Amino acid sequence: MSKENNIMVRWLSRILRLGSFMVAALLVTQPSVADTVLITGANAGLGLELARQYAADGWTVIATHRHDSTPESLAALSKQYRNVRPERMDVTSVAEIRALSEKLKDVPVDVLINNAAISSDRGDWSTQKFGKLDYALGETILQTNILGPLFVAEGFAQQIGASKQKKIVSITSTHASLTKPIAGTGAIYYRASKAGLNRAMLAVSDEVRPQGITVVVIHPGSIRKSDQEPTTSVHGVRTDIDVVAKKMRKTIEGLSIQDSGHFLQFDGAALPW
Repeated sequence: MSKENNIMVRWLSRILRLGSFMVAALLVTQPSVADTVLITGANAGLGLELARQYAADGWTVIATHRHDSTPESLAALSKQYRNVRPERMDVTSVAEIRALSEKLKDVPVDVLINNAAISSDRGDWSTQKFGKLDYALGETILQTNILGPLFVAEGFAQQIGASKQKKIVSITSTHASLTKPIAGTGAIYYRASKAGLNRAMLAVSDEVRPQGITVVVIHPGSIRKSDQEPTTSVHGVRTDIDVVAKKMRKTIEGLSIQDSGHFLQFDGAALPW
């Protein structure tokens, strides 16, 4: 082989090696597709804190609300994190659920968190006491807390099934427990709604298990939402909201199909049905 040919071969070898290194570098540095979480009632409280933490960790966050315009809390969060996507969806409206599902039909949803719920009439619990029941309020609470999560889960089942993680999480309460009920009277609608939610999600877990979808209900405990709130309540010690969200996310991350149908505390401990 001539001297000129040897030089050409060496240069070609260098170019090929350089090309291989460049391709490998691109593969390493290319960002992976982010996981996606859909959180209902994400404009306040636990829903907002979960949205904030997931966004900070790089997840795509579909943050839904029921207001006519984007709430200031979500507008600020989406300005801070470009991976936050506020969307209107009243969980009591089948039409709105279907409309958003169609809009997101090609978006795999790794984790659905059914967080939207109503506990009382603006803090007034007297209308949930037997003898003073507000019937219209009862219908609203039961529709929001039971049918809402059920319809949302069904509406986004295709997107959840197309994802990597395939998880449906519904926020519940130990007020739902029948085997170890919380003492006291009142809160009839709220207690009944959470018991109904648990039973509905247990049925859903059996339906979607063949698709590899994990379904659980999680109790967030007594939450301390700000430094102005007391550290204890009638139900015990309050846990700071950021700590609850962090531990709940860790519990969700560790879920597998073997956990499907379980009733869990935010830190992963099993709770009595």
